[in-house]
Amino acid sequence: QLVYPHDFRLTEKEKTSICYLSFPDSYSGGLGDTQFSFRLRQSGGPRSSPFQDDGRYNREAPLVLQREAAHYFGYVYFRQVRDSSMRRGYFQKSLVLVSRLPYVNLFQSLLQLIAPEYFDKLEPCLEAVCNEIDQWPPPVPGQTLNLPVMGVVIQVRIPSRVDKPGSSPVKQCNQENLLPAPLVLPSVHELDLFRCFQPVLIHIQMLWELMLLGEPMVVMAPSPTVSSELVLALTSVLAPLRYCCDFRPYFTIHDSEFKEYTTRTQAPPNIVVGVTNPFFIKTLQHWPHILRVGELRMAGDLPKQVKVKKLAKLKTLDTKPGIYTSYKTFLHKDKTLIKRLLKGIQRKRPSEVQSALLRRHLLELTQSFIIPLEHYIASLMPLQRAITPWKNPPQIRPFCQEDFMKTLEHAGPQLTCVLKGDWLGLYRRFFRSPNFDGWFRQRHREMTHKLEALHLEAICEADIVAWMKDKSEVEIVDLVLKLREKLVRARCQHLPVKEETLHRVGLYIDTIIGSLPEDLQAVLHH
Repeated sequence: QLVYPHDFRLTEKEKTSICYLSFPDSYSGGLGDTQFSFRLRQSGGPRSSPFQDDGRYNREAPLVLQREAAHYFGYVYFRQVRDSSMRRGYFQKSLVLVSRLPYVNLFQSLLQLIAPEYFDKLEPCLEAVCNEIDQWPPPVPGQTLNLPVMGVVIQVRIPSRVDKPGSSPVKQCNQENLLPAPLVLPSVHELDLFRCFQPVLIHIQMLWELMLLGEPMVVMAPSPTVSSELVLALTSVLAPLRYCCDFRPYFTIHDSEFKEYTTRTQAPPNIVVGVTNPFFIKTLQHWPHILRVGELRMAGDLPKQVKVKKLAKLKTLDTKPGIYTSYKTFLHKDKTLIKRLLKGIQRKRPSEVQSALLRRHLLELTQSFIIPLEHYIASLMPLQRAITPWKNPPQIRPFCQEDFMKTLEHAGPQLTCVLKGDWLGLYRRFFRSPNFDGWFRQRHREMTHKLEALHLEAICEADIVAWMKDKSEVEIVDLVLKLREKLVRARCQHLPVKEETLHRVGLYIDTIIGSLPEDLQAVLHH
């Protein structure tokens, strides 16, 4: 019906997709308000962002919180109430917040404040809210933001890449005494993992492996809320490793990618997709891993745990909850985690404490797996003494899987993780997954930037006048052009180089140009 800000352009295809994704697509008798989220592929070519950001945010934010380039997130607040004046006897409306940022907690909290007011007061309310949001500061990693909206101040810290993984959010102590007291969000994006995973706690190990390997997976849930929370929880289990595959927290049969995912002529894509329409049981039967869950209810005891079942048992429509897969885990189950969570349930430990326990376990598991890879890739970096000022920097040595496997005997995950199992098999499978590809590209890019930075520093330390003594004009002009190109690249790619180093290289260039005949000087200055 309306879009705020008015000048935000969506393609017709995006509008249609947002409309379908903003409503539950299976009958839910539940009246009232529900919240869920979706993720949508951008269509219609690249668009300039209304935010002036030179990429600094993505450089400083944790990988899991980077601004998306080709997808939007949609955060939905849906209201359904009886209303005899309506043709269908119901008032049904959704307010959707669209963003490239995966701040699920912040945006859902924001909608809890705005949506009820909007359904009551309609358009003027949105206009007022947008004016307030326009004044918000940009999200700067490492900073705590105070965000005023509708008489409330939301206070939240934006995590930074330099935060220690697994550390609890920094206690927010702002000197200014905000009145009214702010609504403090403990995290901009972290979900209550214990609540999301309660029917599958005993299978957390298997789910972690499936996500690590980027396996295609369907989550079948009774509502978009359960579906989107479970998909987002699954994609977060690898943190701080980035989940590099596609994921759709909520997906409907009207989606433009429906044909792409349901075709049987090719293997299912590497994606986790959350659905609620029972029709999908039929159309996605050929997928290798299907997780079917019921409504999430927090009871006093350990919720009923779903069983792992054979795919052939996937009956249509009345399928019982379960993990339908023939996957055999590489690692053995961690009994101690389940025992600790059970003890927590018996002692009525708060859900956030249980979640912290679960998150710590997953973090340690991911770190045990990734540290040997980090050590090996660091060993491929050329030695610093091999970097000389007047030659191109040496190449990073190629990643050899077999060489890496040999390092595991002495420096494998067994050093930091008690879990037994076929770690080698898990690494071999991981090498074929998009997550390895994404991790490797990121690391390789960082190492290349580091090499460039070290090379610039080596040039600064060199005695340029001595080098120039026996060089021809052609060689000297060539050096000027190369140094200029390096300087431009260092600034464009934001290489990890001190500003002072860049300044010195600039002075070098001026010194060299100054030593040349005047006609050449004029050309180079031009």
